[in-house]
This record gives sequence, structure tokens and C-alpha cells, in this order.
Amino acid sequence: MKRSRIGDLPMRVIYRILAAVIVVVLAVVAVVVGFVMSGSSGQPDEGPPGPIAAPSAATPSSGVSSPPPSASASSSASPSTSSASSASPSQTAVLATPAPDRSAVVAALADPRVPDLPRDKRLTLLPGKPYKGKTRLQDNKAGVSLARFGKPWKLYGASPFSTKQVLPAAKGAAHRAMIVSCPVPIQVQQDPKDTALLAARWTLNHHPKGSKIAWTASQPIKGGWLLAYRVKYEVKGKPHFSQAAVTVTEVPGAKPAMIFVTIPDVQRSHWRDINTAVSSLRLK
Repeated sequence: MKRSRIGDLPMRVIYRILAAVIVVVLAVVAVVVGFVMSGSSGQPDEGPPGPIAAPSAATPSSGVSSPPPSASASSSASPSTSSASSASPSQTAVLATPAPDRSAVVAALADPRVPDLPRDKRLTLLPGKPYKGKTRLQDNKAGVSLARFGKPWKLYGASPFSTKQVLPAAKGAAHRAMIVSCPVPIQVQQDPKDTALLAARWTLNHHPKGSKIAWTASQPIKGGWLLAYRVKYEVKGKPHFSQAAVTVTEVPGAKPAMIFVTIPDVQRSHWRDINTAVSSLRLK
């Protein structure tokens, strides 16, 4: 039998060894190519993408925006607890990002219904009996809790807020007395006082047409600001007004929480409830 020059092995054995090596090399190359192709194919089996932050809502030229979905959802079936917000942490962080300038504030102060902001002045005790109840109302959307008032106050359909308490409709009143809470329904500003201003202007949507604001108090509160005001309007040609107040309070990782209270003059015996409501806000 013929021998090879590189050794004593028969040639057919060497050929078999070379063929086996070639097969192995080709198999390895095929596996590598397949792996590379699958890694750059962009097919669904790559796994889910990372979270994408929702864009912040644009602020219209008037400086007032529509309530975000979290503020327009109705309350939960439980009368003492609102439903939790469905926004992801990244979405919430974007929503809480302050506006880059004061253009919305400038537009709000150009509104003839809204006077210039007053100098700081504390809210005085309003007429009426102080409420002494200790029951709390949880607002999961805003991340806060506040006082839950007893009779004649009652819970009511919350939309477009997170929680809502109302007094019975009063004869001669152009609107219903209410205490509500929610994440602020306007774009957050660098200064909490400016955020409170935009919130107060927004509340005119829940007062009679033609209402105008007259400030009665402006003061810092823990983590935010309070603005109190009279809302002047007419009912059947006669002048009337409501006592009202808004507070905005910082909530970690989310939009500030807002409490808004308005009580018409025909129910002035409950005006002291404004003091109780705005001072009762607590972070959950």
C-alpha cells in the first residue's frame, strides 16, 4: 500500500481526517453566521424594548391645559378611596417637569378675570363652626389624603377630579359647594406660587360664567403654596360671590397635588370648612 510523505499513515486515512476537519469548520461557520443574523434581525424575539417616557402635555397660549387622564378618571367604587394612577414612573416624572419659562403665567395675568398676584398674606379664619371629624379621604391618584367631612357634606362623582365632596344644592346658589382633590390639572411651574395661580384660574371653569377673582390670601405651605380668593359673579342680575381656595403641594415623583374648595355666599355657615380642608392635606 502507498504511504504518504508526511508519515506512515495511509493516504485514505489522511483524506478522511481532512474531510472531517472541513465539515467541522463549515458547521462552526454556519452557527456563527446564524447567531449574528439573528442578533441583528430586529424580530420580536429580541425581547421587549425599554420604557419610553410619554411627552409632556403642550400648554396652550391661554396658559390653561385640559386635565390629564389621571385627573379626569372617575373615582373608584370605594367611597373613601380613589383608583390608583396607571402612569408609569417615567411618565409621571415627565408630567411633573416644570415649564421652561413663565409664558403661561404671563398669559394668565393678562386674563381680565385674574388680577395680579397679591403680596403674601395668611388665610384668616373664616366664619362658621370648625369641623372636628378625624376621618380621612385617600386620593391615590394625587398621592395624598385629606379630611373627609360628615353630613351635610357627602361624597359625589369625582370626575374630573380624584375625590369630590359636596354640600346639598342650595337655593339661590349658581353653583354647588365642593371640596375636591387631584393632581394639578395645569402645567407645573418652577415657582409653586405660579402653579397655584394657574390652578386658581383653571377653577373658574367650575364657577358661573363671567366670574372674576379677588385675592384674599397668598401664603407658602409645606411643600407648596396656598391662594384664597373670592369669586364674584351675578345670579339673576344680583351680585354674589363664593369663598374659594386652592393649594398645590409637591408629591415626590409626580405632579403636585391640588385641593380646591369653593362655597357660595348662601352657604356661608360652612366657610370655616375651607380652613379645615386646605390645612388637612397630607402626603400618603
